Parts: sequence; structure tokens; C-alpha cells
Amino acid sequence: MKRDTRLIHSGQPRRSDDLVNPPIERASTVVAPSTAELYNPTPPRRHYGRGGLSPNTELRDAIAQLYEADHVSLAQSGLASVILALRTALPEQPSGMQALITDSAYGPVRRFCDEELPRYGVTPVYYDPRISADIARLLEHPTAVVLLEAPGSLTFEVQDIAAIARAARDAGAASVIDDTWSAGLLMNPLELGVDYAAQALTKYVGGHSDFLMGAVAARGDAAARLKNKDVLFGGHVSPDDAYLCLRGLRTLSLRIERSGASGLAIARQLETHPKVARVLHPGLESHADHALFTRQFNGSSGCFAFVLDGVDARAGEAIAEALHLFRLGFSWGGYESLILPCDRQIRRTAVPWKAEGALLRLSVGLEDVDDLWADLAQALG
Repeated sequence: MKRDTRLIHSGQPRRSDDLVNPPIERASTVVAPSTAELYNPTPPRRHYGRGGLSPNTELRDAIAQLYEADHVSLAQSGLASVILALRTALPEQPSGMQALITDSAYGPVRRFCDEELPRYGVTPVYYDPRISADIARLLEHPTAVVLLEAPGSLTFEVQDIAAIARAARDAGAASVIDDTWSAGLLMNPLELGVDYAAQALTKYVGGHSDFLMGAVAARGDAAARLKNKDVLFGGHVSPDDAYLCLRGLRTLSLRIERSGASGLAIARQLETHPKVARVLHPGLESHADHALFTRQFNGSSGCFAFVLDGVDARAGEAIAEALHLFRLGFSWGGYESLILPCDRQIRRTAVPWKAEGALLRLSVGLEDVDDLWADLAQALG
């Protein structure tokens, strides 16, 4: 079956009671008919609530089909999913090794790398997101893991995923990617050689801004390791949230197509505005990584940024506050449109961030694109 068909028919209830959607099962204890069954349950009997009842199991199955993965673990948030992937990727004795982290990494992930990785004896080293295969020279030092994010969630650099994953594998290092922007739909990083694909299901998959959740997908030996660590760390998500997430997954393709098309239309209009210095949207021909983007992605989502021309950060914040349909908020990927002034968040080590003015990020939702542009035009004016 093709992708859009799999989104509809994957993760269906396994029972024969003709339900289209899985029942929401809330339970911690699963009783057994015997001691033998208690300690060695025979499939499909469940063992304990933390392992997942309906619809947790169906959601994992559906996301596994999206990525064509051998195992998917659910996490309490997108941040938790990236951390789960990083902790899973670390070798058993990582002390003295480094972790190569893209300089465009999500701020809270960067904080985890700076504060927690050293507790494992691992030194975080930040690299230029556009380094491509040249990352091999950094991999000459023993490396535990390489973290990618494509595109960067504030500055939208597109990484050469296949080249970086190949270099990491050749050096014996695991690779992890934050794949939230593509939602596993616009690009499959596992196909490009990445070991662990994490994403915030909170955003495009959920689509309705009403829960927090993340997922990690993997294949082969990485999948077996992920499954083991998932049990070891005791992760669990609410069955109610899993149900909402599975419901959102059914319409993911339609929503991301709509927000992506509207976002690209607005990006093209912003390119012509006199107050805009440049638009950071990889779907635009003017973007520095556009050729690489078209090789790796099959479309655009609705999240991108733009730089104001000669307008400082405070004035940029005032423009954001003058909007009516675009609301101020940290998230993205929901049905509603959001704007985020980014200058306070940018942290760079390998490559300093230089811009002509304030940086504003948009998440284009499902509103009428003409209304959204009118809102932006009045605020910029």
C-alpha cells in the first residue's frame, strides 16, 4: 500500500468486533490465569499496563509503518523522545568519547547535551549543520553519537543526512535525528541511513495542540536496543493521548499538505516585502540548501522563518505582538498559526548566527492563506 493508504489503515484494532477506532483501555494491572502465564505471557495476552494497551499498541504499529521501522517507542514529549534516542545510542562504556551535536539543535536538547552528557563522561562537540561528509574529520576522535536536525528548527539549515549518517556508521558511531519538521511523512531518515528517528508527535502528527508526546523509530539492531531501553527506562504515555495522536495521524497527509502549500505561498510573498531581508524556507529556490532539500524531501511543512531588514530584536517582537491571527507561542504544527520571535533563543558554538535584523519564525496553520497574509502585511506595515 502507498503511504496515504497506510496512514488510514495502519494501527487498526486487532479485535474482531468491527470497531474502526481502538477502544481506550485504562489499566495498570493485567491479571493472569496461572503463575506460568504471569511470568511468561503467551501472545497476544498483555503483561502489564506500562507495556501498552489499546490504543498505545496501535499507535506504535502505525508509526512503525510510517517509517517502515522494526520498533517504535513512545515518549512523554518530543524532547523526551530525542533524549531517549540519545541515551539509547550511547555505548555501554562511553566515558572519554564525544557526541557530535548539530549547532542548530533545539534549545532544550542542547541543554541536555551540555548538562547531562558529561555525567556519562561524554563531551558534547557542536558542528556546522552544513558540514556534510566533512564531518569525517571530526569523527577521527572516538564518537558515541551524532545528532542531526533537518532542517534546523530556528534557522532552517538542511543537513546532508545521508552523508552524515554514512560517515557516522563508518566511524562506528550511532546517528540520531530530530525529524519533527517532516513528521516522517516528507522524508524518511531511516531510508537515508540514520539509526534513530525521533519526532515530537505533539506537532504535526497530533495536529490539534491538545497533548504532548514523542516517538522514536529504528530498524535492525538499533530497534532491538531501543526496545530494550524502552523497557529499562519505564516509559509510558496516556492511552487517552495515544488515542488523540492516532486520530491525528489519519489526517496528517492532508493537513501537512495544506499548511505546507500555504506556508510556501506566504514565504514567496515575504520575499518581495521591503522590510524582509531574507526568508529561511528550504522550499524556496533562493534558500542556500534548496538543491539538497529537493533531493531528500518530497515536500514542505508550514514552519519556516524570516529575517527583518535592519529591524532589531525588540522591534521584531513588537511586529509579532501586532499580529491577530498569528498567535505568540512556542509550538508549531497545529491547526492554528503561530509566530515566535527567535533572537532570545539562538545559541551557537560552531557557527555564529549573523543576520540583518530580527528573526521571526512562523507556523502556518489551516486558516485561509489570504487572511494570514493580510495579517502579516498589516503588522509589517
